[in-house]
Amino acid sequence: MTAVERFLDYVSYDTMSVSDIDAYPSTEGQRRLLDHLRDQLKEMGVPDVRQDEKYGCVYAVIPSNCPERTIPSVGFIAHVDTSEAMSGKDVRPRIIEGFDGEDIVLNEELHIVTPMADFPEMKDLKGKTVIVTDGTTLLGSDDKAGVTEIMEMADYFLKHAEEKHGNICIAFTAEEETGRGVDHFDVPGFGAHFAYTVDGGRLGDLSGETFNAAAGELSARGRSVHPGEGYGRMINALQLLMDFHALLPEKERPEHTRGYEGFFHLTDMGGDVESAKASYIIRDHDRERFEARKRLFADKAAEINKKYGEELLTAEITDQYYNMKEKLDLHPEVMEKARAAMKKAGVEPEVEPVRGGTDGSRLSFMGLPCANICTGGGNFHGKHEYLCVEEMMSTIEILKCLVREWAA
Repeated sequence: MTAVERFLDYVSYDTMSVSDIDAYPSTEGQRRLLDHLRDQLKEMGVPDVRQDEKYGCVYAVIPSNCPERTIPSVGFIAHVDTSEAMSGKDVRPRIIEGFDGEDIVLNEELHIVTPMADFPEMKDLKGKTVIVTDGTTLLGSDDKAGVTEIMEMADYFLKHAEEKHGNICIAFTAEEETGRGVDHFDVPGFGAHFAYTVDGGRLGDLSGETFNAAAGELSARGRSVHPGEGYGRMINALQLLMDFHALLPEKERPEHTRGYEGFFHLTDMGGDVESAKASYIIRDHDRERFEARKRLFADKAAEINKKYGEELLTAEITDQYYNMKEKLDLHPEVMEKARAAMKKAGVEPEVEPVRGGTDGSRLSFMGLPCANICTGGGNFHGKHEYLCVEEMMSTIEILKCLVREWAA
């Protein structure tokens, strides 16, 4: 089985995760792919493969073949679920060899096109082989490309016992897209000293920083009276939420921020005059600014309540994850070896902060220092998603070089 065949096999599984289903995994398709990976690892000859019977997560270890010295155990992690932003059912991938760098017609009948004007970075892939969708689903390279690359790396070391290495620890998880990917991760049982989530984008992406993240939930209590008699008496719960939103800094929203700039993001709002709710995500790379954002969020709710002289708005703020840089700075070798591995694979590292989070964020605070590396995919979570085959193959080489770096 080639790497491309392996990837096409994995994207044939519908593994969308669903945030409002209180189960792990939230969908049966995730479990089916996890079972499939478990079986494949065993068939490949990995001597130590186990699966969490309750939650489905798959763990495997290719044991060290260098008993004469102690080598740190290194881990590689990828998630099987895809985003609920778009369907991942009945994916019909198309392989474009020698991509010409022009607009890609994904679906002529439905007039669905990936325009290079909107995705200019794809022009860098001219002459290469890209895998795209038919425009009616996402592709699933986030993160089945990572799964494929880890499996290919494992297969290589199983077939090349002459290459000395320490313990190679592998884990495949579910529910990353819902933020619950490592809720049940067995860090001690995984056995790695350090790890890498293979869950990034374009070739060369290397991240040791993420946002600090919190969820903000607002509940508004209004008073409904006939609108013809509302003067001085009606309190519209929906208007309270809009008034609150207007108090937040206008330029500190995702559409106006980049790089290290944090934001407040209104993700959902609904209700009626009597009762309404709004959901926000609060993000910042800097911990002090993050804490200040949470205080501002609560203070603006209090400001609305003070205006009306009663508690009409209730704000609940829940921390979700923290910037893994705090932990990785204590173990600089994690990033150093990733940089070295990329260069040995002929790839120039592009170290940038993740404007989001990865399972590695939480794992780093669970005692497993964990950086994030590229997969060769892009335009995730939508119909324009793609995977560059050459970049996938280069990522596989990076993983091999990482194993060698830790064994050096």
